[in-house]
Amino acid sequence: MKHTLHHPILWAVRVALIVAIIITVSFPSWEQFEGKGMLFRAPFYLFPLIVVPGIWRLRGRPEPYPWAVDALVIAPFLLDTLGNVFGFYNNFDATDDVLHFVNWVLLIAGVTIALRRTEMGKLNIWTTAYGLGGLAIIWWEFAEYLVQEAGTAGLGLTYGDTIGDLLLSSTGGAVGAALVLFFGDKLSSTASSTA
Repeated sequence: MKHTLHHPILWAVRVALIVAIIITVSFPSWEQFEGKGMLFRAPFYLFPLIVVPGIWRLRGRPEPYPWAVDALVIAPFLLDTLGNVFGFYNNFDATDDVLHFVNWVLLIAGVTIALRRTEMGKLNIWTTAYGLGGLAIIWWEFAEYLVQEAGTAGLGLTYGDTIGDLLLSSTGGAVGAALVLFFGDKLSSTASSTA
């Protein structure tokens, strides 16, 4: 089957996320995982593995397969998990802020590449992608709040932290969408390649 799910970058991201999640649930007593609800997070962090393939199948499997979109949607969950696996969140205070920005650049870049396959104009694509990024961080922060309320003390959520995360992530989403639209032709040809 031509242009399916077999791109090496995509599979590297997919396998890395699965391995990282297995580590977090297999060693819950490690200091970097304590109080962070890693077992609770695991199914939600694995969910992105089926989002793009599911939508692609529902749309009748149009070619080429959007492997770059798939990889970019998965990447934020991989980076967040690796941040915990390697203890970055515990050892570097800036990790949360940096990843909120970078993860939304990646996530909304993926969304924007997908939107470029539609008939929408560039401004409509940018505003739609930016809006989806804003919705994503609102729901992300709500999910973190639920995890904390469920008894996980390691998140240390505060009002100031939440406001900062909302600003950093939504700004990252705006940047990610703008980058795709600015470098769109090159990214489109790369996403359409199979190697």
